[in-house]
Amino acid sequence: MPAPTVPSGSPVSSRSDATSVGVRATYAAFIATGFAFASWASEIPQVRDRLGLSSAELGLVLLAIAAGSVISLPLAGPFVARFGSRRTVQVMALVDAVALVVIGLGYLGGVAPVVVGLFLFGFGQGAWDVAMNVQGAVVERRVGRAIMPRFHAGFSVGTVAGALSGAALVALGVGVTAHLVAVGVVVAAAVPFLVRGFVPDSEEAHPDEPGPARRSALAAWREPRTLLVGLFVLAFAFAEGTGNDWTSVALIDGYGTSRVVGILGFATFLAAMTAGRWFGPDLLDRYGRVVVCRVMAAASVAGLLLFVFGGHPALAFAGAVLWGAGLSLGFPVGMSAGADDPRYAASRVSVIASVGYLAFLGGPPLIGFLGEHVGVLRALTAVAVLLAMAVAIAGTVRPLPGSDER
Repeated sequence: MPAPTVPSGSPVSSRSDATSVGVRATYAAFIATGFAFASWASEIPQVRDRLGLSSAELGLVLLAIAAGSVISLPLAGPFVARFGSRRTVQVMALVDAVALVVIGLGYLGGVAPVVVGLFLFGFGQGAWDVAMNVQGAVVERRVGRAIMPRFHAGFSVGTVAGALSGAALVALGVGVTAHLVAVGVVVAAAVPFLVRGFVPDSEEAHPDEPGPARRSALAAWREPRTLLVGLFVLAFAFAEGTGNDWTSVALIDGYGTSRVVGILGFATFLAAMTAGRWFGPDLLDRYGRVVVCRVMAAASVAGLLLFVFGGHPALAFAGAVLWGAGLSLGFPVGMSAGADDPRYAASRVSVIASVGYLAFLGGPPLIGFLGEHVGVLRALTAVAVLLAMAVAIAGTVRPLPGSDER
């Protein structure tokens, strides 16, 4: 017997259409923030050389991004609960756009303007991250299967595009200022329009009026599971952030490659993460979060060690593939785990992201400090310690009773 058709104007059809639009809008939010971030990251070696920074000094400058994120993340949960994920992304996209312009113009004048710009950039990225992950969890529940990693694959697609365009512009001799100002203008013009299709953060609410929070956002900070998921995410965030900030520098300094090859190594790392996030949901649906995350974390450690000790740029590129693919699912799975209960998704995702972003706070100066003593390439081995911790506590991301096994 053929399945009954659903009238196009029925509530079920309207909800399905809205969900499809919401999925596309969520992909756009993830892609855009990835493109903005990688556009900046691709210019790190050029900014370092212009300002004459050592590895330790560069680590301290990069700390400004993490500082901005750590301040914005605890505020993001209450902000999303009050104003909605759509409005939060729209506002924070404008903040990031301004920040890119400040960095692009300010680096011509010295370190101080760059630090200010990076702080603003981190502030915008942090709240944007929480809001789009809350929206991703909403549409994931509506769709009924694991798609959060694919949203993060969208982020990775954006980072690959940003890294490759950055490499091309460096090869063509386009300056940092022209590049970052242009990206800032595009982000400001496009993102507020692209995310208009976000679905309501709760079933009863308009996207910009999600209703009152069910409880204080601070309550999530007292939940042991939420904090453990945060530590799990922290390990993967440290591995990912280290790759973002230091892959190109490690290839240039440790293997003596050119700037373009260094940026292409960064793009390879990002492309591997993208592939892992796109194909990973099938593994999650088949084997579950815990087993998949443990196996992939171990693969990431193996790739990291090959990157560091391979001895040849070709082997380092192969290590970057394993490193990136292996850590691809940790962050999105942590976000899904935080949003298992939709009533508390905004506050829990905010807490988990806040704990995870501590890796971005401590990571750059730690790698920079170690790099001063053993070289940036060897300093990357510190990542393996935290990934081992993630393997040990992976059980904490097991779905809550009553939620779907994703």
